[in-house]
Formats: sequence, C-alpha cells, structure tokens
Amino acid sequence: MRIPCPFCGERDSQEYAFLGEAGLIRPDPTADDAQKQFHDYVHIRKNTAGITKELWHHVHGCGSWIVVERNTLTHELFTSEYVSERLRELSK
Repeated sequence: MRIPCPFCGERDSQEYAFLGEAGLIRPDPTADDAQKQFHDYVHIRKNTAGITKELWHHVHGCGSWIVVERNTLTHELFTSEYVSERLRELSK
C-alpha cells in the first residue's frame, strides 16, 4: 500500500507506523469510571470494514503525523492531511 504524505509525496506504507482510529478522545483520568473508560480507550476499537480515518506517523520520512481516509476492504486511499490541519478544522 502506498500512502501520500502531504510533505514527502507518495511513499510505501513500510515507512509509516500505524496508530489506529483517528478522532479518539483521551478519557478524563479524574472521572468516576476512569478505569473502565481507559480500558475501552486502549482496547476497544470499531474495526470498521469500509471507509475509515486513521492516524499514521511517517517515522522513516519527515516525521509528520497524518490522518488518512481509506477503505479498509480495498485499501483505496481518499485523503491524506496533517493532523494539525484536521485539528484546526475540528476546532472551528
């Protein structure tokens, strides 16, 4: 699979480290059910079959963190953007 880095261009997926589902929000450690929330945050994933947004780190390249939208069934890639750009969009 080839992933388009916004800085470096298209690169082999072996240059990247996969973090997982994009958009997860870290639980509040002071919440009454913090232990259960952290368990779910770390271990429970949607594992979507189809279009999903994922976090990838370009470890053996520019070091950027990017959000990739792809189809997990076909590995077709739709968009790739810096995490910082994605965060700016979400804060509007």
